[in-house]
This record gives sequence, structure tokens and C-alpha cells, in this order.
Amino acid sequence: MIRKLLATSDDSVLTALRLVLGIVMFAHGAQKVLGWFGGYGYSGTMQFFTGTLHIPAPLGILSMVAEFAGSLGLIVGLLGRVAALGILVNMVVAVLKAHAPNGFFMNWAGNQKGEGFEFHLLAIVIALAILVRGSGAFSIDRWITRDRV
Repeated sequence: MIRKLLATSDDSVLTALRLVLGIVMFAHGAQKVLGWFGGYGYSGTMQFFTGTLHIPAPLGILSMVAEFAGSLGLIVGLLGRVAALGILVNMVVAVLKAHAPNGFFMNWAGNQKGEGFEFHLLAIVIALAILVRGSGAFSIDRWITRDRV
């Protein structure tokens, strides 16, 4: 069972997708968990989740774990499918709970009420590719499941 979960090919494209998604999501997770990069940290994020978005606290915590720990998992390629699933669900919820009313485009000019969901769609599709195909080359998942001769 675990072997099927970790199984992946020696695909460098998957590696690129995994690393980019992991690095981007790390920054977002670090904002929420640690308050880095101008983020509000754990307390501020939980207030936003439970107050503004009406997300139950346990799901808010799960969301932060998915972004922060999931991003680290993607960067090193450990449990890539699990990490990708967590990020995929996070992005779908973000679109539905916060970004869909703001339209498609990001708020580059600062003339919208909030951010659109174009970024989230990209993250969803990248996460879906990793969920289906695995972590790719140069991953711990690949190292664990490779055929040893």
C-alpha cells in the first residue's frame, strides 16, 4: 500500500512542478504559521479563518499544516501525493470561500476588493499532476521505491 502511495517515475518535469509548488506554498504557509513574509502568524490566521471565513478551528489548523508541512514535503519529495492533495484541497476551499467573488484575475492594479483565483487554478492543476503521477525524479519517494539492482 505505502509503495503505491510513494511510487513515481524518474520524471524531471514532475520534479520541477513539485519544487515550484513547494517553494511557493512554503512562503504562504510560513506567512500563516510563522508570520514570515508579512504574514499574520498562527493567531492572526486563525482569527481570519474562524471569524471572517467561518472555518472551524480544526480545519483551519489542518489548512495551515497542509500548506506549511505539505510544502516541505513537496520540496524534498516525501509523501508528495499526500502533500499535493492537502494543497489541492486548500486551494479549492480558498477559491470557494474567499476568491471566487473577486473574479478571475489577481488584483495587480489594486482596483478590486480582493484577489481573484487565477493563482489558485495554477496551484490546483500542478497539485493534481503530482497527485496523479507522484513526486518525480530527485525525490525521497523515488529513492524509497526505486528498483534496487
